[in-house]
Amino acid sequence: MQTRRIGGTQVSAIGLGGMPMSVQGRPDESRSVATIHAALEAGVTLIDTADAYHLDTSDPGHNESLIARALASFPGDTSAVLVATKGGHTRPGGAWALDGSPAHLKRAAEASLKRLGTEALGLYQFHRPDPEVPYAESIGALAELLDEGKIRFAGISNANPEQIRLANEILGGRLAAVQNEFSPAFRSSEPELELCSELGIAFLPWSPLGGITKAEDLGSRFAPFAEVARAHDASPQQVTLAWMLAKSPVVIPIPGSSRPETIRASAAAVHLELSDAELAALDGQGAVSGSAS
Repeated sequence: MQTRRIGGTQVSAIGLGGMPMSVQGRPDESRSVATIHAALEAGVTLIDTADAYHLDTSDPGHNESLIARALASFPGDTSAVLVATKGGHTRPGGAWALDGSPAHLKRAAEASLKRLGTEALGLYQFHRPDPEVPYAESIGALAELLDEGKIRFAGISNANPEQIRLANEILGGRLAAVQNEFSPAFRSSEPELELCSELGIAFLPWSPLGGITKAEDLGSRFAPFAEVARAHDASPQQVTLAWMLAKSPVVIPIPGSSRPETIRASAAAVHLELSDAELAALDGQGAVSGSAS
């Protein structure tokens, strides 16, 4: 497994997104644990979660607790695993709501610490800007958590370039990661990706496989992904992840999974090398040409 950097630590170049294992349509716990174990066996050392990944107020922090149990039951060494969690979303009645107040973020971090059973959260991310709370106040809470040693690294999610710069300033240059939606179907986070590359901040695309299904189902918009996949005897999903990794060394995709076979396939994408012509075609700047590399 190749590695990339978040803050002062190295993690696998592809992570595991835990959300599908805890929201609507989630599998039984045994399959979820098997999925997490399969990720670890494949060399994945970054697992992304959030305190809001659950059904409703009846099972708060379900995904964090699930991940903690899976790590505890894994027979191998998990000391290198970085668990990235988030705070700032709430789930009243199963809906999605926001609370970016410093008081809430500090309480949420304490609760995440208890569920994950660690002395410090590996990567703690402000989940989404709250229009009712000044952004600087929310980030100020992360700075205090860093200074108190309750989190190792601080990150933000669903942020624009101005918010990235502001957060990094408030954190004294310690912003470690930005997690935004980015996929073949959702490319509007290119400016944030480019800024993170400029600043040396990890960029974690969430829902990275958006728009990609089975090769035979892909329409003309995503046809290059199917074409490149055929040339490499790979899946369009693996091509998508390889395309993202080639964009910048700061990119660390976190595909969600709830089945062992899907995370194994995702992890294998680190070995897929694409030609310049193929990358240009996937970017929508040309036709696929050249031999598979």
